[in-house]
Amino acid sequence: MLFVLKKLLRTVLLPPAGPLLLAAIGTWLVLRRDPGSAARRVGGACLVTGLASLWLLSTPVVAEGLLRLAEHYPAIDLGRPLHAQALVILGGGSERIAPEYGGPALADAVLERVSYGAYVARRTGLPVLISGAASEAVAMRAVLARDFAITPRWVIGDSRDTFTDAELSAALLRPAGISRVVLVTSSNHEWRAAHEFMSAGLEVEPAPVHVWAPYPHRLSDYLPGPLALRDSTAALYELFDDAVRRALAATHLRRHGGAAPAAPAAR
Repeated sequence: MLFVLKKLLRTVLLPPAGPLLLAAIGTWLVLRRDPGSAARRVGGACLVTGLASLWLLSTPVVAEGLLRLAEHYPAIDLGRPLHAQALVILGGGSERIAPEYGGPALADAVLERVSYGAYVARRTGLPVLISGAASEAVAMRAVLARDFAITPRWVIGDSRDTFTDAELSAALLRPAGISRVVLVTSSNHEWRAAHEFMSAGLEVEPAPVHVWAPYPHRLSDYLPGPLALRDSTAALYELFDDAVRRALAATHLRRHGGAAPAAPAAR
């Protein structure tokens, strides 16, 4: 029930639905009220705010700012000794059936996570755990084997969200004597994921992928586009979910059973 409620709220509040709903409410108020009425003025404000926010959230410069706000950890330094005992790669719900591969494949952020996870696994020699929903875990396992010649030691295929990623990973790793992991996920998701895993009793070495790096801005960065809107939505999704995580933990509505170790330093 909580999972469904969170998903519904995210869909309604986040772009593109959130700004469009606000603009639709504004349009309804403007068309149904007498000219000069307070409701009509409120409707006009809602209409302008909804459309303007959708435009701004669709620009790369705004999307970049939101992604940086959600990103807390730098890229992991693989040149220094790591004290982890396993490598965890998290899914993100973007698997598909790929006729060109003759089986499952990954797209977007999850493919990037798996690719970087394979790179880290080769550099460190750590055994790999993958976690995701059923079809996603199958796709992650297939891509690791087919494209990177890596076989995960542990596979979690019944996770619904980051909370259950952490809970199930801890339950699987602790009996094997593993308490310290390198955690691979997207840079804007790393903060929330690391805190869920620490709350589940695991020590975490954050290994974010798609870490922000400075670059010269162009005129096109101030113009709207679909990819920027997707990035803005992803960043707001993480900021929203981290606020929910904190609220649920503070009110004891959803907490892990493990004792949380100290958090790794953010930049």
